[in-house]
Amino acid sequence: MFRSPKSTFALVLFACLAPGVCYAQGYQIGTAATAVEIAGWDIDIRPDGKGLPAGSGNAVNGEETYETFCASCHGVFGEGEGRWPVLTGGEGTLADDRPVKTVGSYWPYASTLFDYIRRAMPFNAPMSLNDQQVYDTTAYVLYMNDIIEEDFELSQDNLAHVEMPNQGGFYVDNRPDVANPRCMVNCADPDSMMMQSSLAGVTPIGHFVEGADAPAASHSGQDELEASKEAERKAAITGEELVAPVAQEATAMSDQAMAGEATYKAACGVCHTSGLAGAPKVDDADAWSERIQQGTDLLIIHALQGYAGAEGYMPAKGGRADLSDEAVTNAVLFMVESQQ
Repeated sequence: MFRSPKSTFALVLFACLAPGVCYAQGYQIGTAATAVEIAGWDIDIRPDGKGLPAGSGNAVNGEETYETFCASCHGVFGEGEGRWPVLTGGEGTLADDRPVKTVGSYWPYASTLFDYIRRAMPFNAPMSLNDQQVYDTTAYVLYMNDIIEEDFELSQDNLAHVEMPNQGGFYVDNRPDVANPRCMVNCADPDSMMMQSSLAGVTPIGHFVEGADAPAASHSGQDELEASKEAERKAAITGEELVAPVAQEATAMSDQAMAGEATYKAACGVCHTSGLAGAPKVDDADAWSERIQQGTDLLIIHALQGYAGAEGYMPAKGGRADLSDEAVTNAVLFMVESQQ
């Protein structure tokens, strides 16, 4: 393995003379990757627990971490907010037409749950949790699914031994690989193709088909689709003609607000385009009217320091500790001025 002298991206150049006998080609590019650099990428965790970092955690401590970083999408009790994934329940539904796949009903290995949380969560800041937080959060999710007790100390020594309810539902796929020739002429139109699964009903794929009764490829896309369906239903009942909304003339934004658009899209839009945990949507003038009456300064304080109240919940800086106060302030100004 080699790394470029101008970046940390690995460039692998190997030649194998025989099975298991490989050597690095002498292309005189970069320098050999160090053990420390390789370790930074080697973070996968196997079902048998190999790769788990040293440490431990429990559900008691995990509750606070979960509510801070996870509840805004997955719900306080793992029930899922809006159309975000449900983490609890679903037992006995895997044979249904629309199975409820959760950690309790579907996930095969506790060790890979740790792996997924560490590398992919929270959604707006993946890999921002330390190992202690991941152990605690993993324990809390398992506890919510009645898989471990509240005071059970989860660690690298016992995590792989936690037996998941659906572990026996997985098996090694021993079907041979099939090398299909690449189509070069008179190829089928990809838009006319339909994805199929050999295990019908396990993974719904309706979201690849426009108008299907399944989650859209994006949450904002599903919101637009559902709003359109609702308008059509109301028009059919009342006999009124569907009228497209009149576009309003955009009001010029301040330089700060325009600078905050990128931060909004990267860190705030996850909740503020879907209304998760009470977050006012950017296109909901009524919801923002109530907030704006409180004063922009107070909204900025809530965004910087976090907020929990009757209107909703938001962690400090939306759970993004890497954002500067200026970036968060500009993002708030973008959202406020978008309502004008």
